[in-house]
Amino acid sequence: MALWRGSAYVGFLALAVGCVFLLEPQLPHSALHSLWSALQPGPTYPGPVSPEGRLAAAWDALIVRPAQRWRRVAVGVNACVDVVLSGVKLLQALGLNPGDGKDHSILHSRNDLKEAFTHFMGKGAAAERFFSDKETFHDVAQVASKFPGAQHYVGGNAALIGQKFAANSDLKVLLCGPVGPKLHELLDDNVFVPPESLQEVDEFHLILEYQAGEEWGQLKAPHANRFIFSHDLSNGAMNMLEVFVSSLEEFQPDLVVLSGLHMMEGQSKEFQRKRLLEVVTSISDIPVGIPIHLELASMTNRELMSSIMHQRGIERNRELETSMRNTDQLPLAHPPLGMCPQPRSSMR
Repeated sequence: MALWRGSAYVGFLALAVGCVFLLEPQLPHSALHSLWSALQPGPTYPGPVSPEGRLAAAWDALIVRPAQRWRRVAVGVNACVDVVLSGVKLLQALGLNPGDGKDHSILHSRNDLKEAFTHFMGKGAAAERFFSDKETFHDVAQVASKFPGAQHYVGGNAALIGQKFAANSDLKVLLCGPVGPKLHELLDDNVFVPPESLQEVDEFHLILEYQAGEEWGQLKAPHANRFIFSHDLSNGAMNMLEVFVSSLEEFQPDLVVLSGLHMMEGQSKEFQRKRLLEVVTSISDIPVGIPIHLELASMTNRELMSSIMHQRGIERNRELETSMRNTDQLPLAHPPLGMCPQPRSSMR
């Protein structure tokens, strides 16, 4: 068995080195030498002695800084304010009493909200729903936003990525998305938002948390989790896409990060098809020399995902990188309630 493992290990490394030589002939000689030296099982190779450790160390040697350093990064197009608070306490503040749970694919009323929250809290499962009634959602959002202990965070993948980039003082960051007063206040000073992206009202996403063992009436949560809902039409329609693309000529970015396609899952198939074609047209207007990173969040609509990948294939001649993020496999964008950090003094 040991002999078989050793042979397989050497064979795999030989194949890997061959692929590297074929695909990346310009890699530094030292990096290629480090990988090739991992083929030698003797004590001359520095580092871990296990096959797995030697392989990991060899690949680490191949990871080098890119020759081109980005100075200007443009990010768009989904942005919002995440309001994190206790779900049970919010429902109590809204005058809602415990009752039977029932899933609703779309929330139309406060009662739908109560039933859906109860349904998922009873399972200890995460869920996200669209709230169709604008006025009712606005009233609920106002109560949630002003509720004692509610935490406000930068939300939306594009805004979160831009905020992360802004931590590097050497980078100039452009963010295009529906940015209201509260979100503008939360963003880092190093994030530039064009005037066309500013709007009078924030897009709020309400994140209702519950703890393991928390009770509400006869209900007891088996696990800690969160229920998210919003009435977010701007991000759902990717309204800031055209503003984003039109801002690039003046900003002159070294890198473009595009996010927000997953927000169209609640739209009709016809709208998705039409908007995807417009996304492709917009991307084609970006100069070919600028790399584009396409950020995809957790998605459940297979048809939309297939359409996105099909359109990506059409754009295969561009330097287009795709990243899929599954929220169940990543750290939460915001820490659970009770572990929220204090706002940084650098935020405005």
